[in-house]
Amino acid sequence: MTPENEIKCGLQHPHCPKPAEDHHDDHAHDHAHDHAHDHAGAHMHRPAEKRRLLIVLAMTVVMMVVEVIAGIMSGSLALVSDAGHMLTHSFALFVSFGAICIAGMPTCKERSFGLYRIEVVAALVNGLGLIVMTGFIFYEAIERMLAPRTVNTTEMLIVAVVGLVVNLVSAVVLSGSHKDDLNVRSAFFHMLGDTLSSVAVVAGGVVIVFTGWFVIDPILGLLIACVIAIWSVKLIRDSLHVLLEATPRHISIENVVNTICGACPAVKQVHDVHIWEITSRMYAMTAHLVLEDMSVSDAQAIVGNICRALGEKHDIEHATLQMEALGNTNTKPAEQTVSTPDSETPGKTS
Repeated sequence: MTPENEIKCGLQHPHCPKPAEDHHDDHAHDHAHDHAHDHAGAHMHRPAEKRRLLIVLAMTVVMMVVEVIAGIMSGSLALVSDAGHMLTHSFALFVSFGAICIAGMPTCKERSFGLYRIEVVAALVNGLGLIVMTGFIFYEAIERMLAPRTVNTTEMLIVAVVGLVVNLVSAVVLSGSHKDDLNVRSAFFHMLGDTLSSVAVVAGGVVIVFTGWFVIDPILGLLIACVIAIWSVKLIRDSLHVLLEATPRHISIENVVNTICGACPAVKQVHDVHIWEITSRMYAMTAHLVLEDMSVSDAQAIVGNICRALGEKHDIEHATLQMEALGNTNTKPAEQTVSTPDSETPGKTS
């Protein structure tokens, strides 16, 4: 590959650090590249978001431990299962906090994309562990439904109300940042879900106090376990989707090609388009662009316009675009110009 036929668009992800050795960007870089570095610098450490996430994480972990102890002492399966639910949100908060911390670490030649995949692997392992935990809760809940046990409602209600307050306070703490930051927003929604779980435990305690219907506790445990299982399956599915480098679900190859052609009418054909996700909301792509023969400087200007359009419309901040001259014998006909990893066949390779 030569500089004449490949130009790399290295727009920085908002969380992506500069390489340790890259402290002298040439002022002649195109505007898209410069703007990306400015954007990355503005959001690299985000001290306010880190502080809020750390506060909420600490409160959630402490409350989770209290619920486990209180659930065992009071005999409430609903409290124990709610603690499991809080574990899922503690992990989500940890990932959000860790992503910001890791963003400050420089890349290196061996890890040019940084360490972002660690959080994806951790999410997969955590999801598998949660499936095992929900299996245990289901077993205990069914056993208790067949042979209901007495629950100490006083301890159950006190701890559940305290947990509800903690969740509400956590949601308020995160509310100041969730509107502008997708990472914090995901943690915010997890806390809202945990708040609903706490409401269910409180409601169960009230039902037991007024009706003595102890079977409501394992029923609520089952419901909370179902929520954990659904979230865990989604977590596993999304983790595998990223690790297998599948095309992000919300990105259409056809729309990306239309964006490229719309940003630069000089592009005659686009083929061998591959788009994947490095980690949450960090997208990369490669593609071959067919144009009339032109100088490298003209081609670089075209790539700059395309990269800006890809970043603005599809959040693709890292693109490698290979340029090909129109009339090249290896160029595919127009009807075969768009290909994806799922649709390529041995007879349609470039």
